[in-house]
Amino acid sequence: MSHIAVERNRRKQMNEHLKVLRSLTPCFYIKRSDQASIIGGVIDFIKELQELLQSLEAKKKRKSVSPSPGPSPRTILQLSPRTQSEFPFGHGSFKEVGACCNSPLADVETKISGSNVILRTVSKRIPGQVVKIIKVLERLSFEILNLNISSMEDTVLYSFVIKIGLECQLSVEELAVEVQRSFCTEALSLTQT
Repeated sequence: MSHIAVERNRRKQMNEHLKVLRSLTPCFYIKRSDQASIIGGVIDFIKELQELLQSLEAKKKRKSVSPSPGPSPRTILQLSPRTQSEFPFGHGSFKEVGACCNSPLADVETKISGSNVILRTVSKRIPGQVVKIIKVLERLSFEILNLNISSMEDTVLYSFVIKIGLECQLSVEELAVEVQRSFCTEALSLTQT
């Protein structure tokens, strides 16, 4: 087989693999159809899936340690500061400041990344919850730059990239608590009906 034929076969295989990768990845991860964009989008999608898996495993571990009969309207929120080493996809030596606020209803994570804030929530699918989170962010003078929604069975991951408004005086810890409260109000309305 000549060198030209081998190279042609390699390119054909590469294009077929890229088509498969593109078909397996949600369209909003891939901005353009060039090879670098496809591979970059697939990497971002895999990172999101890894984060969702880690969150689900942590939630499962917490439930096995202390099983709760169900969500209580007076849920105690656990707020813990996070360091760069706890974020799986940090920026090397760039320090990220973040917080995590967990309850039986949802895990809420906030971190500052450059001039933006990344907000992630993992919870069971609750109709209208994303709208409640958006209302909280708008009330607190945040501008939503990007929203990704990933779901697996009855669990959903909301990933927001938000810009801090000039009027905003909240810390990332306070933001995590405020977003967590939007889940708690859902529990209150469910127990009252």
